[in-house]
Amino acid sequence: SFCFPLLICRTRIMLVYLSAGRNAEEASVLYSNRAACYLKDGNCSLCVKDCSVALDLVPFGIKPLLRRAAAYEALERYQLAYVDYKTVLQIDCTVQAAHDGVNRMTKALLEKDGLEWRQKLPQIPSVPVSAQRRWDFPPAGSQAAAPKLKATETASLEKQVPTAAMIERAKTLKQEGNELVKKGNHKKAIEKYSESLKLSNQECATYTNRALCYLSLKQYKEAIQDCTEALKLDAKNIKAFYRRAQAFKELKDYKSSMTDINSLLKIEPKNIAAQNLLQELNKNLK
Repeated sequence: SFCFPLLICRTRIMLVYLSAGRNAEEASVLYSNRAACYLKDGNCSLCVKDCSVALDLVPFGIKPLLRRAAAYEALERYQLAYVDYKTVLQIDCTVQAAHDGVNRMTKALLEKDGLEWRQKLPQIPSVPVSAQRRWDFPPAGSQAAAPKLKATETASLEKQVPTAAMIERAKTLKQEGNELVKKGNHKKAIEKYSESLKLSNQECATYTNRALCYLSLKQYKEAIQDCTEALKLDAKNIKAFYRRAQAFKELKDYKSSMTDINSLLKIEPKNIAAQNLLQELNKNLK
């Protein structure tokens, strides 16, 4: 059976490309758009091919990288998908689809290759700063050819990459939060951690430390959310798995809690605290 709208889309794209031909930016967008059609039609191999051409024409484009990653994922080429998702996060660390993709690929690769999966990965390209700001200011006269992003994508791309000073201040605030935790002042510690995350949200420990405070204050849903954010940054974070399991347990979601504990024990089989919590969960489920 034929999907006529997609066939028409592909035909139009090729006609425009053949007539416009010389502009690399325009050609890259057209290849990326045709790749989206292929992806929707389930033709992942051709999607990968078109995305690769688009990226050869204009390196580090977010849309062709995401589309190629999705195609690789569908083809079960998880290592290549992981590399593309991680590359997107270098360009814009706020792209949720890339975070979700990294989490899925990490789980798939862990199951496929075991704890040594990272050693088998292809090299992840280093994205230059100039590429990180490509879509903020399109070249003059290229508005018609530039990719039209959704409002949510535009908002995320406009967020500034943390400067060195911001990152340093974030670390200081996190340390101040840690000192408050030692004193038992969890509410004030949460404020410090929150200020830190506004400046730089790439620190796993800040999320897991704030999750600990939320657990102490019996704010279990907030603890779960923070642990989930930490796992987006580090899919093997022991503290995030354990503290989210604790929060799920307190909410009587024993199955979710057990899933997290089992994930933790795959990474660290001899973790005594996790073993003890698993015993409690088994009793609760019985």
